[in-house]
Amino acid sequence: MLTSMRVMVLASQKGGSGKTTLSGHLAVQADRNGEGPVALIDTDPQGSLAEWWNARESDSPAFVQSSLQTLREDLEALRDQGFKLVVIDTPPAVTKAIAQVVQFADLVVLPTRPSPHDLRAVGATVDILEAQGKAMVFVLNGATVRARITGDAAVALSQHGTVAPTTIHHRVNFASSMIDGRTVMEIDENGASAKEVVALWDYLSERIKRRHIVALPAEQTQPAPTHNVVAIPNPIAPEGMRPTRPFGRRGGPEAQAV
Repeated sequence: MLTSMRVMVLASQKGGSGKTTLSGHLAVQADRNGEGPVALIDTDPQGSLAEWWNARESDSPAFVQSSLQTLREDLEALRDQGFKLVVIDTPPAVTKAIAQVVQFADLVVLPTRPSPHDLRAVGATVDILEAQGKAMVFVLNGATVRARITGDAAVALSQHGTVAPTTIHHRVNFASSMIDGRTVMEIDENGASAKEVVALWDYLSERIKRRHIVALPAEQTQPAPTHNVVAIPNPIAPEGMRPTRPFGRRGGPEAQAV
């Protein structure tokens, strides 16, 4: 059982939805907002989120390179070490993989670009989530400012589920922030992009908290006692990647860099 820890999964069966960038940004904003300890999990074999984290100066949020086979074990380890929130990035276009990951989710976020191709692609993912009875929220991502299609897309998506009231617009600073392991909030916290991420996280945070409180047994909804949190060890780098820091896994011996 993972009821003492919130799990947010970002899923999209279409590549290019921006879910990896959004995963990193939401995890950092949650940590900045004092809702941690926060951990990121990358289940995408491409390892894009891992590359971003390896370029990051800060060790927060924590990071775990996981797989479908070890995900439950990794989540249990994070819960046991006192983590309060885990944000999971998923691989695109792999129906079975998405189905396996979302079983652990308190909330599934579906980043969707406002384009006909992206809108057509959401159906299969929605079917998976409905079959598992999972709460989901669409996030319009990479939208063009003041474009009519953005509003049309929101209307179309609302026929399938809840659409977040904050739209993330396409701006160059989102891409540039991912180069050196930062986020738009850390580049310019007063900029338009940063304000959008902050507003989106505030909304998603309230959604997942409400879902989490309902799911918890009564005795677990009481304030948890204060305790020292042991940070999870740095992860094993994806195959072929030379890590920029020493890596270990869940307290085990350090992995050798490849």
